[in-house]
Amino acid sequence: MTTNQDDSPILFTTDEYGVGTLLLNRPEKLNAFTVPMIDLWYQTLVKASEDPAVKVIVVTGAGRAFCAGGAVEDMLKFPTQDAMERKDYLWKHVHHIALHMERMDKPVIACINGVARGAGFDMALMCDMRTMAASATVAEAYINMGLIAGDGGGYFLPRLVGTARALEMLWRGNVVNATDAERYGLVNHVFADDVVLAETMKIAREIAAQSQSAIRFFKRTVYQSRDMSLIAHLDMVSSHMSVLEDLQEQRAKVQAFANRKR
Repeated sequence: MTTNQDDSPILFTTDEYGVGTLLLNRPEKLNAFTVPMIDLWYQTLVKASEDPAVKVIVVTGAGRAFCAGGAVEDMLKFPTQDAMERKDYLWKHVHHIALHMERMDKPVIACINGVARGAGFDMALMCDMRTMAASATVAEAYINMGLIAGDGGGYFLPRLVGTARALEMLWRGNVVNATDAERYGLVNHVFADDVVLAETMKIAREIAAQSQSAIRFFKRTVYQSRDMSLIAHLDMVSSHMSVLEDLQEQRAKVQAFANRKR
C-alpha cells in the first residue's frame, strides 16, 4: 500500500519489512489538520489496517512539526456555526481517528519529530507507543484558548501519567520538553533529532518481525483489560492463548525452542 502524491496532506509508504509510514504532510502549516486532511488520514488508517502487507504503522510529520492540532482556518469558522455543526466537526471527522485506533489491532508508533500541540499531541497520545526527538516539545494547549481537550487528551493522558500530572498539564497548558516527557512516561524513547525516525523504524521493524497473531492478541489483551476484572481478563487470555496454540507458526516456534534445549 503506497500513497505517493507529493502534494497530498497524507503520504503513506510501506517498506519491505511491513512497516508503513503515515506522513503528515502540511509542513508549511506545522501539519495542522483540515477536515479533508483528517478524512484522508482516517481512510489511510482503515486501508492500512486491512492490508496484510502492513504489520506496524509509524506516524510522523514532515518538516519541523509533528502536528500543531486543528487548522486555524477551520477554527475561524466556528463562530458562524451552530453547536451541532461544531460538535460534528469533532464527532464526524476528528474523532474517527481515535475510534478507529481503538478498533485496529496493528501496532501504531508515533514518532514525535517536532512540535505537537493540542489535538496534534492527542493524536500522538492515542498511539500505542511514542518516540520523540530531543528538541521536540509537546503541550495540551487548549486551556490557552479557553477550551478543553477535544481529541481524547482527557482520556489518554491520565492513563499514561496519572491523574495529578495530567490535570496539571491540562490546566496549565505548559510546554513539556523531551527530557520531561520521557520522565513522565509520555514517551518510550528520546533520540537525537537526526536519527529519531531511523531509530523508530528499527523498533517498528523488530515488532514487525515477531508473530503478528501474538502481537495483535497482546494489543487486544492490554487495552480490553483496562476495563475488566481480573477474572474476566484471565478468562479472555485463556481463550486467546488457546487460539494461538492452534497456529502452525506458534507450534513451529515451540518445537524450535524445544530442539535448542535438547
